[in-house]
Amino acid sequence: MADITPQMVKELRERTGAGMMDCKRALEETGGDVEKAVGLLRERGLAAAAKKAGRDAREGLVSSYIHTGGRVGVLIEVNCETDFVARTDEFQKLVRDLAMQVAGLAAVYVDAERIPPDVLAAKKAALLADDAVQAKPEAIREKIVEGQLNKWYKEVCLLEQPFRDEDRTVRDLVTEKISTIGENIRVRRFIRFALGEEM
Repeated sequence: MADITPQMVKELRERTGAGMMDCKRALEETGGDVEKAVGLLRERGLAAAAKKAGRDAREGLVSSYIHTGGRVGVLIEVNCETDFVARTDEFQKLVRDLAMQVAGLAAVYVDAERIPPDVLAAKKAALLADDAVQAKPEAIREKIVEGQLNKWYKEVCLLEQPFRDEDRTVRDLVTEKISTIGENIRVRRFIRFALGEEM
């Protein structure tokens, strides 16, 4: 059995935000391999987050972000379960990061489920009518359109977008925060304003 040092536990805790005992157990289970322990804690965090997803989230924050120069602004509502969590620095930082994400990458919808059916139908029809898609065999056109829709979701849906320059999505970030904070967190709504933009 590998010798688990306090330094290893501390490093894992800093990387994942998990509790000390959870970090120690993960290191013991992975034989002291920090990378494997990170993966194990992420898996467990995702499982814990899935359990919390059904819980009611009616507290939270409405926050704003105005980009330098005042040309882009965002108003966002992010919900959690208690006002205690809503006042924590970690939750407030998450809300600010989400507002900055909306400002920077111009998300239009929270996730794919919230795209209005008529907008989705129009997008599918436009993709299917494209000459490049029509040139393909009929049997694979639907798969091509589905792939293009998934790419489009990453542009217009906040939770599907890559978070900053990282390998994770905004959804992954929110899920990690659910597991570290211990409450359900939901992005309820947002609006982005850009100076001179058409209504």
